[in-house]
Amino acid sequence: MKNSGPNDTRGDGRLAERFLEMMAAERGAAKNTIAAYGRDLEDYRVFLQARNGSLKGATPGHIREYLAAIEAKKMARSTAARKLSSIRQFHRFLLGDGLSQENPAISIESPRLGRPLPKLISENNVALLLAAARIRTEQAKGKSVLKGRRMICLLELLYATGMRVSELVSLSVRAAATGGDFIAIKGKGGRERLVPLSSTARRALDDYLRQLAEVAGVGAKWLFPSFGAGGHLTRQHFALELKAVALEAGLDGKRISPHVLRHGFASHLLAGGADLRAVQQMLGHADISTTQIYTHVQQDRLRAAVESHHPLAKKS
Repeated sequence: MKNSGPNDTRGDGRLAERFLEMMAAERGAAKNTIAAYGRDLEDYRVFLQARNGSLKGATPGHIREYLAAIEAKKMARSTAARKLSSIRQFHRFLLGDGLSQENPAISIESPRLGRPLPKLISENNVALLLAAARIRTEQAKGKSVLKGRRMICLLELLYATGMRVSELVSLSVRAAATGGDFIAIKGKGGRERLVPLSSTARRALDDYLRQLAEVAGVGAKWLFPSFGAGGHLTRQHFALELKAVALEAGLDGKRISPHVLRHGFASHLLAGGADLRAVQQMLGHADISTTQIYTHVQQDRLRAAVESHHPLAKKS
């Protein structure tokens, strides 16, 4: 008599195939995504089979044991979370298609993912970036002069305000040309905020505006216009230009990005004693807990400094 109970593993392969077919046909999952789901399910199936279980007959206990086994192998929590996501979607599929009576993954909590600390840039490296941008501008000729001044302006504004790169490249001339000590930034959800400008950033902005007026004339809409579909400089193009300047400054281009400069703005302000709430407002964070990540960075730096230099912390 053929075994058709919940622990029958002979149909596991076909169940996994049906799930992957559904993901491709109904959800339009990419080939790489389908392949990743397939690998996750095969790993899960082998684990269950070694314990006389099956995909169809898996229990919450099986899934918890599987996650514990992943943790014992020292796999990253992000890997465990991805595997659990594959398992959840598979069991949701079985239940939805009437192939099982319950979803054993529904009560399983995801592994807690620690918020990654932001990549930081030192004040010295910011100075090197700006110096490289100025040298590039001094050596530029013709239309390249405007591009050089644009890069200086982009760097000064980004480091002086900490605005998001999407907010930076989409600034209007009207928002920037007020001549005051503040700049109006339109952030997420259409919310506007006023951020103070340093005198250095204001000068870089005014120099660029004068050069832009000479080239583009009066009435330009975007502060950083381009011929692209959006009418203004794209985030991607700015990021590529920034990496090129980083290389000219002798820095690792892979470690420099617009977002890293935003992080630098926040961490350097807090290191200088700025109020956390003020930094939150300037960054445009809706929740102060998002801003607090930078206090963790400062704490780590202080801890490292104590461990390295305090006489009582030195190992004998």
